[in-house]
Amino acid sequence: MRVLVTGATGFTGGHLASLLASGGDDVRALVRPKSRARFDRSPLAAAGVRAAEGDLTNAASMRRACEGVEVVYHIAATYREAGQPDAAYSAINVEGTRNVLEAARAAGARRVVHCSTGGVHGHVAHPPATEDAPFNPGDVYQETKLEAETLAREFGRTTGLDVVVARPIGIYGPGDLRFLKLFRGLARGKFPMIGAGQVFYHLTFVTDLVEGFRLCGTVPAAAGRTYILAGPRYTTLEDLVGLVARELGVAPPTTHWPVWPFWTAGLLCEMVCVPLRIEPPIFRRRVDFYTKSRAFDTTRARTELGFSPTVDLEDGIRQTAAWYRHEGLL
Repeated sequence: MRVLVTGATGFTGGHLASLLASGGDDVRALVRPKSRARFDRSPLAAAGVRAAEGDLTNAASMRRACEGVEVVYHIAATYREAGQPDAAYSAINVEGTRNVLEAARAAGARRVVHCSTGGVHGHVAHPPATEDAPFNPGDVYQETKLEAETLAREFGRTTGLDVVVARPIGIYGPGDLRFLKLFRGLARGKFPMIGAGQVFYHLTFVTDLVEGFRLCGTVPAAAGRTYILAGPRYTTLEDLVGLVARELGVAPPTTHWPVWPFWTAGLLCEMVCVPLRIEPPIFRRRVDFYTKSRAFDTTRARTELGFSPTVDLEDGIRQTAAWYRHEGLL
């Protein structure tokens, strides 16, 4: 098929573009003009993925990028960045999604796979959560992702465009840097265990995730549906930390610190640093990692898509740690 992947220069989108190209699809990657030279030197370009210059916020460029495309995998979004105004999240995550949908429809694409996030559910009070669990976004990123997926579903309902929404959970693996703080902190004996560590955490290895995206783009029965894409199992945060520590050959932390001093410190740091566009040394969202449960049920994706993640938690942690070591990051 002829496909367009937005976000292909990022971690998840890059893995997805590589998977689709290896399977024989004619893959086009949305690349901002300032990133074109770097993309042309990348392994994706060497694998035959072609660049389509454009920007989510530029509707005309999105129409050009979608010309002749059958399926659009919309992975790109702006994530959390210190000092970024709320308007930027709306412009990229919401209005950018609108531009993708309108461009795909104008181009005659048969399906758009919209990447949302499991974060739209926030803290899972009654685990495991299904796709029908209550929404409870906890920050502007999650709020705009929820707004975008709601927009995508409504766009599909009113225009007839086939839209599939995917909510990935806890993406990790070689190439990811979001979980580096956990691995590096444990490796250096500087990872603080805040709270009791009994909240649930759910990880999804990136190769399993992108196979889930591929299924969302190809399985006919997925039309108009929403799917949680998550790894084979969830665990408590304390057990997850123990697994990573064991792989790194270090002892897990034994001291459990109370939550409130860190939450208060995070609030104060944000008040000072964010207006100055400085990354706070600690912020409240990082404290949420220790206090909010994330555990999900993938029954719908398994039964309707045939989604069957194969990388267990121990093996995924092993592969991720090996990549960090290879890159000299630990």
